[in-house]
Amino acid sequence: RSMRGRSFPPIADELSVPPAPTFVRRWSNMNGLHILAEFFDCRGDARLLSESPRLADLCREVCAAAGLTVVAQAFHQFAGAGATGAIVLAESHLTIHTWPELNAVSLDVYVCNFSRDNRAAARQAFERLHAAFQPERLTQREISRGALDAHQCD
Repeated sequence: RSMRGRSFPPIADELSVPPAPTFVRRWSNMNGLHILAEFFDCRGDARLLSESPRLADLCREVCAAAGLTVVAQAFHQFAGAGATGAIVLAESHLTIHTWPELNAVSLDVYVCNFSRDNRAAARQAFERLHAAFQPERLTQREISRGALDAHQCD
């Protein structure tokens, strides 16, 4: 294409681009699992709800036992209340928030990895947290992440 002697790059439909499904299929599954949960009426060690160092120790132990790799962490103690914390994993993260006044915990565990399926590790970490807090009631949701729907690959 030229206009008054100037050359312009080809327009998009003239470009030689591999079809999208080839690229999408190559990168379409990150083996992600996101577990979100709330624990109510916890009967485990009450200090886990009110002492951030104990909560941090538990979270690190849970991750290590599940074979997950801790790369960073941050925990905060609220004066006269609960704690909040985050563990950054090579595989993604674990976050946790406690309410001792409600005897409750809110948490999420998310893992993903293109080369390895870590969903069992996420479930193992969740089960260890469940065992430590011993809730009488809970809500739990599992969300598969990182995979395109079949119609998106066509």
